[in-house]
Amino acid sequence: MRKLVDWATDSKTSEPRVDAGLLFLRITTGGFIATLHGWGKLTSYGSMLDTFADPIGLGPGLSLTLTVFAEFVCGLAIVVGLATRAAAVPLVIMMLVAAGIVHADDPWSKKEFALLYAIPFVTLIFTGAGRYSLDAKLFRRTGSGGAPAVSEVNL
Repeated sequence: MRKLVDWATDSKTSEPRVDAGLLFLRITTGGFIATLHGWGKLTSYGSMLDTFADPIGLGPGLSLTLTVFAEFVCGLAIVVGLATRAAAVPLVIMMLVAAGIVHADDPWSKKEFALLYAIPFVTLIFTGAGRYSLDAKLFRRTGSGGAPAVSEVNL
């Protein structure tokens, strides 16, 4: 379990410019998905509840709830760099469902948008948030390379 936590919160990169690039990537893509997509669904939740698309057979209410969670909650988590790798996973899944199921019969131009959103989220799964993130602040490495105990975290 500790190895999984270490992997999910590792934010070590080699150069400040890489970290600055990851910060830019997180703020733009996480911010766009949260504000341009998730916020609208969150504020219109009640009116969309019974009519939202149900691409994988979970029901429109649960599909909308999962979409709002992915787009708004996970989008904001990515912006601030909190559990970045874990937060990117629902977004990648959602984008693949949008491209492969929701827009399955649509032209490529409709699928392309969802796939283009998936690319930076997949990138963040591989790279982590970088040093300019809450992940780096909360889960600094000790000399042994492991995550510190909660009492060692400097907020």
